[in-house]
Amino acid sequence: MATLGLTDIIGPIMVGPSSSHTAGALRIASMARSLCLAEPVSASFALLGSFAHTLSGHGTDKALVAGMLGLTADDARVRDSFRLAEERGLSFSFEPQPEADDYDHPNTIDILVVDADGVEMCVRGESIGGGAAVIRRIDGIDVRVTGESTSVVVRQHDERGALAHIAQSLSAHGANIATARLYREGKGKVAYTVLETDQEVGARAKAAIEAHPAILDVRIVPGAARMRTRGDVDHAATERFRKLDFPSGAALLELCDEHGWPISMAFLERERALAASVGRADDARAYLEQVLDTMRDAANGPLEKPIASMGGLIGGEAAKLAQLGAGGAADGVLAQACVFAMGVLETNASMGRIVAAPTAGSAGVVPGVLLALQEARGLSDADLMRGLETAAAVGYLVTRNATVSGAEGGCQAEVGSAAAMAAAAATELMGGSPQQCLDAAGNAIANLMGLICDPVGGLVEIPCQKRNAAGAAVALASAQIALAGVSNLVGFDETVEAMYKVGRSLPFELRESALGGIAAAPSACSWCVGCAG
Repeated sequence: MATLGLTDIIGPIMVGPSSSHTAGALRIASMARSLCLAEPVSASFALLGSFAHTLSGHGTDKALVAGMLGLTADDARVRDSFRLAEERGLSFSFEPQPEADDYDHPNTIDILVVDADGVEMCVRGESIGGGAAVIRRIDGIDVRVTGESTSVVVRQHDERGALAHIAQSLSAHGANIATARLYREGKGKVAYTVLETDQEVGARAKAAIEAHPAILDVRIVPGAARMRTRGDVDHAATERFRKLDFPSGAALLELCDEHGWPISMAFLERERALAASVGRADDARAYLEQVLDTMRDAANGPLEKPIASMGGLIGGEAAKLAQLGAGGAADGVLAQACVFAMGVLETNASMGRIVAAPTAGSAGVVPGVLLALQEARGLSDADLMRGLETAAAVGYLVTRNATVSGAEGGCQAEVGSAAAMAAAAATELMGGSPQQCLDAAGNAIANLMGLICDPVGGLVEIPCQKRNAAGAAVALASAQIALAGVSNLVGFDETVEAMYKVGRSLPFELRESALGGIAAAPSACSWCVGCAG
């Protein structure tokens, strides 16, 4: 978890509607494509766990095909991937397996892919939240390929000297090995060596590895763009990052107290050290500008032109709220935060571009609060970027010590975490101390603890859209309470731990499967594929 950075928490910038079931699924397929030795010509997708219940509702089918075509998560063509596959000659099929139980993670997909040379390969991937994914199995051999940085996957005979040759080949071509692990069927049989490198690995290094007689083939999985390096690793920066990393809220407060920093500065300094430690340029500010532009467009687009969702359950709600304005039960920042939060979810549900913060299903909470505060308090974009840094710090702690995945922890892990992030951001922007920021975050989590994930019809539409508005309201209330100096009996770290335990105790039906909660109500069942209604 130590490599989690800004773009892992406030991001990815992606096409909706689900970070785990859309962007994460796309990432699994994209990594599988990279593992192919030639262009894929057919792919069969077996969907396990929660994926088996939410195939079309979350755009997982379109995302899987898009990843196999090499599209990125923020490419607007994801929604047209079926047509693009037909044009490019890629055949595909889907097999939901809701009764299967031979998997470890609730977001699991098996892909049988055939390339242009007729070579078959079976890959198992897991979507672990926030658009990230891990390859867990290749042709029946358990592996771990994260794709965070460049991964070199070598299939070989398990012979003496092969691993040393691989390491020497990479070193000779300027690649520093960050991690290396050997996976094998048995001693002396076929094995996989999976290495992560600090630099990109080119064709010459690949050819050098393949020169050894024990090597069967070499596949290069490019790292996520955010982790690609642009120079040599700075070991002094690595040590600085170690000192600036904070594994808990208590450690974050100690860091802020030691340097006299607000939480936003503590996270920004950590991000800079992380970038330097992996040889990556410090582009946090430029990225946050892109984030704000995307958030603003996603929030305002439906107000100017209401958008029908892919599933047909929502569309036009944000515009209705905007027309009501201050004429209802709420006014000011709260009313506008609800408008913006619901607008983002309309964009998300129509497979438009949003920023997962920390997930796509909760993407409206943070921009809803920040954009509303900007309107009411005259905050600058620079102020909002500080707010995003504070939000990222809280999101990092929740991701590191619990989960932000609805399939793992229910909606409390998504909207609850987003509300905590927004509450902390609002508290800092309104002059609160680091302690008050974490008090606000903890209060937001506590008030949404136990919230289940029950998307009607498996769509990220109902109750997701209204829960984002409610999450924004909880965030503002939590910030207000903290700014008044009201502390919490149970601290932030203990609250996060409690949320994690609650999430793990929720039954499968209440964790993004569309099998429980309001998704199982008679009025909702007519929207479920294969349900009698």
